[in-house]
Amino acid sequence: MEDKKIKIRIEKLRKAWGEVVAVNDIDLDILEGDFLTLLGPSGCGKTTTLRAIAGLEEPTGGKIFINGNLVFSKKDEVIVAPSKRQLGLIFQSYALWPHMTVNDNIAFGLKIKKFPKEEIDVMVKAILEDVHLEGYGERYPSELSGGQQQRVAIARMLVNRPQIFLMDEPLSNLDARLRIEMRSELIQLHNRTNATTIYVTHDQEEAMTLSTRICVMCDGVIRQIGAPEEIYGKPADLFVAGFISNPQMNFFEGKVVRDGAKTSVDAGGFLVDVSSDIIGDRNEVVFAVRPEDFIISKEGAAYSVKTRLPTGSSQIAMVTCGDEKDVALMLDGEVKIASGDNIKLQIKNNKYHLFDKKTEKRIN
Repeated sequence: MEDKKIKIRIEKLRKAWGEVVAVNDIDLDILEGDFLTLLGPSGCGKTTTLRAIAGLEEPTGGKIFINGNLVFSKKDEVIVAPSKRQLGLIFQSYALWPHMTVNDNIAFGLKIKKFPKEEIDVMVKAILEDVHLEGYGERYPSELSGGQQQRVAIARMLVNRPQIFLMDEPLSNLDARLRIEMRSELIQLHNRTNATTIYVTHDQEEAMTLSTRICVMCDGVIRQIGAPEEIYGKPADLFVAGFISNPQMNFFEGKVVRDGAKTSVDAGGFLVDVSSDIIGDRNEVVFAVRPEDFIISKEGAAYSVKTRLPTGSSQIAMVTCGDEKDVALMLDGEVKIASGDNIKLQIKNNKYHLFDKKTEKRIN
């Protein structure tokens, strides 16, 4: 497959307010056609990064290139205005003009650019069809549902034909059913336009379902970049492992056991054979297992069921082993368990993760 060209390049981007550092010298390449999600908890720097790309935030240092053109450099005193960066933005609040109709909201940018009225009318009508809002042009935002308002915000962005879409938590104000519907709409939009999309969210499920790549951030730095399957299957460190998991991944203190040529990790009642080359000279590791990677069996580590939370097709169970901390399981909804049951657990084949206890980095 032909290599995709870099659409946006960020070099040593930094943003600080006094001693508070929001973005700490990050480097990031965003490829043409990417749907890249900036994912992390509140305060991790994801929205600040997006706003810096958009030109709405002036960084403290670093450089930003769009289509190979320098649009920001603190050192070179280059700051290209947001209107000249060929970007489309969607905000969490939709930012629709309440006193304007849907038609006028969508046409606003075109009027500023002095497009002919006849051309504007044709473009607005076509874009309303694209977002399935035919017949809504004369309504006001207050007469629309949250999902319809979001579609108007998308239409307003699309009608200006930007090369790059920037979206800052656009679905967070919608209810659960609408969020799922709008995720599907956004994927179709991305596939149809092949635009480069940068999406900000704290919702890991949203990131997993939408993205071609995910950039996980914490405390202003990038912890891992990769495809959703890579981020989930091989988290780079303890933070990523814990953040990309619902219920949260289970972490155990793992003791390394050496018996001749055989090396094992003893953790949480489990004894797992591991490669001595991976373990090296470590005597302790962090041993981690996702909730869905346990199975109930006739043999294995003994646990007691504390609570069971049915969710329909699946169920979450909290179990414990003596005085150890609770362990979360994700099981098929048809598995018969109840609070107070004693069960035995095994780990699915090779479905465990090992991390260095000091550096917190992945080692397997």
